[in-house]
Parts: sequence; structure tokens; C-alpha cells
Amino acid sequence: MDATIVADDLCKSYKEVAAIEDISLKIDKGEIFGLIGPDGAGKTTLFRILTTLSLADSGTASVCGLDVVKDYVRIRSEIGYMPGHFSLYQDLSVEENLQFYASIFGMDTKSSYDNIKEIYCQLEPFRKRRAGALSGGMKQKLALCCALVHKPEVLFLDEPTTGVDAVSRKEFWSMLKRIRESGVSIFVSTPYMDEAARCDRIAMISEGHILGSGTPDKIRETFPDKLYAASGSDIFGILKAIRAIKDVKDCNSFGSVCHVSVGDGGPDAAYLEGVLKQAGFTDCKVVQIQPGIEDCFMRLS
Repeated sequence: MDATIVADDLCKSYKEVAAIEDISLKIDKGEIFGLIGPDGAGKTTLFRILTTLSLADSGTASVCGLDVVKDYVRIRSEIGYMPGHFSLYQDLSVEENLQFYASIFGMDTKSSYDNIKEIYCQLEPFRKRRAGALSGGMKQKLALCCALVHKPEVLFLDEPTTGVDAVSRKEFWSMLKRIRESGVSIFVSTPYMDEAARCDRIAMISEGHILGSGTPDKIRETFPDKLYAASGSDIFGILKAIRAIKDVKDCNSFGSVCHVSVGDGGPDAAYLEGVLKQAGFTDCKVVQIQPGIEDCFMRLS
């Protein structure tokens, strides 16, 4: 399959701080590729380089077969970019924002309507409303319409679901699946580990380094240990007690439970639960679970 985005050994520093180091990726045509990592991991820096808004210190990259340095003008007509912060004109209406972005690419909203009609139909009742007065979910849909108005080959979405409610997040990912079906390649970054499962492939990034990449299932298969979930009323006490148990490799808090990593030959769920109950955590429960993307991320980082 042809690669739509190729990055080879990209590096970028800001003064003494390395934002990304030796980043190499290949993203295929027509796939949703997720870049998963916390704030400050280097996601936005990589996006700015690939969208021709920033220059790498070293390394090379291409989008749609075009060099991000030499062919930056042509690349900008082939891509749609939705930055992490809402960047549309807040004082313009929904309709005016769309007209403005269409005009940048020498189009009008009528000729570009087919590119955005499925999303725009949800915005149409609010077409006269100022963009700044829209809800978070509607701002998100408007920004996506503006990124798609010229029918790009590649869509870059930098943390598009940050700050929106769970229903809007679900709707947004459903829209991305339908956009992908039209042949558009989608490169999306997110700090939400649960969104990784919605991507065809992912790369995990931390402190400017790629920790691993592959399909979500393949990433989960790389987890080397047995994993248990421990729960109880005193979760922080349980966390501290488990970390003191011999042969426990790692223990991290995941909301109301602790995830416990144990190597081959290490204690099983019954043993862990027994130790905790002897320590006074009488309502605790320990069960074996399958690892998630976040478990893999924390194991590698």
C-alpha cells in the first residue's frame, strides 16, 4: 500500500529542550493513524512539521509524495488541518467561516457542499450564529467542515476531541470513519488512550520518542506480563500494599482500581487478594484482566 505520509528521523528542539527526536513513521493511504501520548509528548510539534508550519532541525518528511520543505505550497492545497485549539474566526458566523475557508482554495460553498454535507447538515440550523457562541461539539464540527471544504487528500487532526463531551467524541469518531471510507488519509493525535482502539494503526509517543507502533491489537499483544485489577474501598492503601509485595513488577492507579503487572512465576490473583485481606483490606477483590493500550504505554514509558 502506498504511504501518504513518510517521516524519517525527524528531530526538533526549542533552545535546550528536545521536542521530538528521531521520529520515523509511515502512514498509508485511506487509514486512520493515531498518535497517542500525553500533553507535552511532541504531538503538536510533529504535526506542525508535517503540515509545513514549522521546520525540523534534521530529518526528512513527505506528504502525498511531496517534500515538506521544498513543496510546502503544493502540500497546503492537498491537506486539511484542524489544530488543537479552536482557530476559526469567533466573530464570524458559521456560514461566513465556511465561505472564507472555501475562498482560500478558490472555491465557493456551493461547489464544496458535497465534501461537507453530512457534517454541515448538523450545523445548518446555526448557520447565522457566531462561531464563538457555538457549543464545544458544534465548534468541533465547524472546524472539521473548514478542514474538509476543499476535499483534501490528507486530514491532520491535532487533539480534536479535547474538551468536548463523551457524546460529541463518539459522534466525531463516527464521522472520521465515514470520511476514511471516501479515501482520505487521517492522522489524528489524542491524549485519550481509549480512542486508540478506533484507529487502524497507532504510534505511542512520550517525551519526543516513539515507544512503539502497530495495530491496537498488536500493541496489546506485546504486553509481556500477567495483569490483574485490584479494587476496594481504600484504593490508595491497596496501591501502596501491592507495591510492597515481592515479584510485583508494577502497580498503577486506574481510577477506582489498580492494575498490577506480574511476571511469569509471580503471584496469582488469589495470592494477591489473600495478602491484601491479611493486611486489613477486607473488601478488596483481585481478578486477572487483559491489558489495554494505556497499560502498554505505561509499561514502555
